Amino acid sequence: MNARATASDMAAERITRALSPLGDDPRSIDGLVVAIGDARFVLLGEPTHGTDEVYRLRASITRRLLAERGFDAVAIEADWPDALRVNEYVRRRGTDPDGRAALGGFAGRFPTWMWRNEVVLDFVEWLRHAELDVGFYGLDLYSMYASIALVLRYLDANEPAAAVRARERYACLERFGADTSRYAMEVGPGGARNCAREVTEQLVELRARVLAERNAGSVEADELFAAEQNARLVQNAEAYYRCMFEGSVTTWNLRDRHMADTLDDLASHLDRRLGRPCKIVVWAHNSHLGDARATEMGALGERNVGQLVRERYGRDAFLVGFTTYEGTVTAASDWDRPAEVKRLRPALDGSFEALFHRTGVARFLLLPDARRALPVELERECLERAIGVVYRPRSERTSHWFHARLARQFDAVVHVDRTTAVVPLEPGTGWHGGEAPETFPFAV
Repeated sequence: MNARATASDMAAERITRALSPLGDDPRSIDGLVVAIGDARFVLLGEPTHGTDEVYRLRASITRRLLAERGFDAVAIEADWPDALRVNEYVRRRGTDPDGRAALGGFAGRFPTWMWRNEVVLDFVEWLRHAELDVGFYGLDLYSMYASIALVLRYLDANEPAAAVRARERYACLERFGADTSRYAMEVGPGGARNCAREVTEQLVELRARVLAERNAGSVEADELFAAEQNARLVQNAEAYYRCMFEGSVTTWNLRDRHMADTLDDLASHLDRRLGRPCKIVVWAHNSHLGDARATEMGALGERNVGQLVRERYGRDAFLVGFTTYEGTVTAASDWDRPAEVKRLRPALDGSFEALFHRTGVARFLLLPDARRALPVELERECLERAIGVVYRPRSERTSHWFHARLARQFDAVVHVDRTTAVVPLEPGTGWHGGEAPETFPFAV
């Protein structure tokens, strides 16, 4: 046995002594609930956007926090209008007849399976019937034109004169035909005049109305708050698409700052409405919720939600990462392509996932000590896997792995050694249940 293998085995032995096995008994996550303690913001990640066991564990943890620890809302890596439709359903204010219909906002845009899947549907129905006053919100910024429509709808119903002004401002974007990629291409260097001034003016006017209500001693209505968030989304989405071709770090930072700021605004709104500090669970990818300062992307200048929330809230934030070694995953072969069941290649040597696999424990928790520190083995820099909605096994190392220090990235870690693909509500012809063949995605 070579020295490297011996060192890995010794590290695996130390991890084995530190871990807490996860079983089918709901009480097996008790240790995590205790470790979370009084944190106000619990960020629950995922290693892919298509792993069934991770979605289920995340939902189970969230149920416990909502039912036992008084959490008030769930905020997800999704657009505000689509999630708000779910919020109306779970709070019994919408017109959708069931959870499947309430998730309809996620049906029209890639990747449909990310939130329209069996686990999320079960969770939404549980929220509807749990007799808890819990909200469901989106943090992302892709829905520029859908958000415009909702701003106009609110103003038409509440302030028609303001709706006229809003239409005049948003008309700047009409010449692009609701095509965000066209906007991104045409407003770049030397292109058409952008619409930054108009969308900012509209946000300023709506925000003034919100401030007027607060100054009058009242809490802004949920509908006004939602309209303001949609207007802010339009402003940030315009900046995001305008900068799309300037580099990935620029757009990444715009997007994650928008998500962190939306979480801030949501928390402040709920604080005012409830008359106390609210508590929110966040669902998003590990790459958004793990502290970027502990990763090679952070060294390149990327900041993310996890870092920003830690900077703003300190120990009121608790970050949980999820990892897996092998199995299957629901993902596409390229952007805007159909969902497929793809075989997840075994984790690379030298990765945290490979270290966890050496323990021989199928599912486990790694919890922090009294100082909120994870085992010292997670302090060293290792590879960590990140699969989004696209999985490219042919370029596994360059497409899906990065260096990180897991103990600084997260406060706790959940590992599921072998995972399976999440089941979409509309699987489509490219998706099939069961195991992908051993040779997948290769033909030999």
